[in-house]
Amino acid sequence: MEPGCVGENDGLTFWLAKPEDYADVMSISEDIYSGNDYLPHRYHKWMTEPDRVVILARRAGKLVALESGVVVDDGRTVVVEGLRVCPTERGHGVAGVIQRFADSYLKKLYPSIKVKRLTRGDDPGPEKLSKFRLLARRAVVSLSGEAESFDGFISALKAKLMLEEGAGGPASKHLSLETEEQLRAILLDPDISSRLQLPGGAIIQDWQPLQPIEGNLAVLKRQNLTWFAGGGLVDKPAFLSFYTPPYPVPYGGRAVRLNIDMFGTDQGLARGALVAILERVRAELRGIVMMHVYLHGSLWESLREFCQTDSGVQQWRNNWEQLLLERDL
Repeated sequence: MEPGCVGENDGLTFWLAKPEDYADVMSISEDIYSGNDYLPHRYHKWMTEPDRVVILARRAGKLVALESGVVVDDGRTVVVEGLRVCPTERGHGVAGVIQRFADSYLKKLYPSIKVKRLTRGDDPGPEKLSKFRLLARRAVVSLSGEAESFDGFISALKAKLMLEEGAGGPASKHLSLETEEQLRAILLDPDISSRLQLPGGAIIQDWQPLQPIEGNLAVLKRQNLTWFAGGGLVDKPAFLSFYTPPYPVPYGGRAVRLNIDMFGTDQGLARGALVAILERVRAELRGIVMMHVYLHGSLWESLREFCQTDSGVQQWRNNWEQLLLERDL
């Protein structure tokens, strides 16, 4: 094998990604996720992220595919992300080849891995699903609009909330979790999974599923999340939510993506959480805002209706889902 090559199979050679591969990776990433691709923003962070491996596949020296995995859950789980294949190689089995190599390579590096997890934004069909355990489905409310439209959007939502519950209603009371001690007490509560109906027993942060255990607190901390808790006691909330700092995506050449994750099943608390988050994040929004709210399926219709205003912020994609899948490795 060539120096630096970590493996080969089916005419492909495999390499560990480097910062200087960025341009090649972007060249095979055009139009991925309808312009909402996170990798242009995260690629260089991935190069230094602890316990992450990014593998590239090349054919005759040309980059044709990428797959990444990060080891979490105290070494028991690898979460795979970022899979992409260049357009000319799609439909020829390249994705399967790099996935199988990545599974094998990661298992050798981290023998403690027991399961492989991934999230998908589409239903792969019964044949592919049969290879995994379907742990959970979450609904997604997707909206878009100019950043300037969000002032009117937030005002309209606040007015709706006031009309529904009056000033100081329970839905409006969402506490911002400012200390690690507050968050630790909530996440490490043995009852959190059942109380908040966590999908697959996991906190899914921007498509990355993590068990609520001590070893994952550092993983969550490095994402710079802003957390809110609502309903119930401070350390046993009936609703938990957070947003990932908005980041640039290719859509329209000047867009940012805002991902909001919600856990719990109370409609009023979901609405209140959305208002609290939007008020906090408003100053970070610019250009075109692509906002995605991930939540329990029972809340989708209620939140979609709540978000219907005349502000200019419109539904971007109809009802779709986030699937959490798992298989033994």
